[in-house]
Amino acid sequence: MELFAVPGLPEVREGDDLAALIDDAVDLRSDDVVCVASTVVSKAEGRAFDLDAFPPSPRAVEVAERLADCTGEQKDPRFAQAVLEESTELIMEAPFLLTATHFGHVGVNAGIDRSNVPDHDLLLLPKRPTESAARIRAGIDADRVVVTDTSGRPFRHGQRGVAIGWDGLPASRDWRGEADRDGRELGVTVQNVVDELAAAANLVAGEGDGGTPVVVVRGWSFGDHDGSNAHFRAVAGDFVRQALREWRYDP
Repeated sequence: MELFAVPGLPEVREGDDLAALIDDAVDLRSDDVVCVASTVVSKAEGRAFDLDAFPPSPRAVEVAERLADCTGEQKDPRFAQAVLEESTELIMEAPFLLTATHFGHVGVNAGIDRSNVPDHDLLLLPKRPTESAARIRAGIDADRVVVTDTSGRPFRHGQRGVAIGWDGLPASRDWRGEADRDGRELGVTVQNVVDELAAAANLVAGEGDGGTPVVVVRGWSFGDHDGSNAHFRAVAGDFVRQALREWRYDP
């Protein structure tokens, strides 16, 4: 398989037809996987805001003060309010905000970005990224779309690309019941392919001011496997999340 960034895309603004911009910029094949950074999806969908759009509640003030006490740095309660509004749960409140978003993604600060937003203070994640992926897919010549973001991981340093929305392919391929090279039946292997595609695309897309927001994956095949759209771990079986709910930061 090969991956390449789509060159020449303009700065995306609210209301832009992102699918049309992509389709005009590159000749796509039906079996391509088009990986689109959530940044440009959010910009097209009008998810850029100023801090003043989030007047802080008493809870946001409390959260900001707690963070300031832990880190020794002043925290804006308006930012805390934005995080609260974009989250269904604060899993951790210190020394940083680990949250669950309305669509199931767990990450720091509800994935709110403060970089590459030229006209506003904040860029929120798309409200429903899988629906965003479906809209993009409907307007391009490729049959598979993954909306990506960068996210940190437990037990690892640094960030990697992850999938937060997808359409036209299952999230995972299931190897259970198939045999390994020694003929043993696989019992637990479920491969999260949308995350792996997002991580590969992130290597090509780059970061910072040199980043390109759309990457095409060409020549990749899902193969003859069962598939599943299970992606975000169910809360009932997420024992790490359950443990973090009981943990308290003690500097």
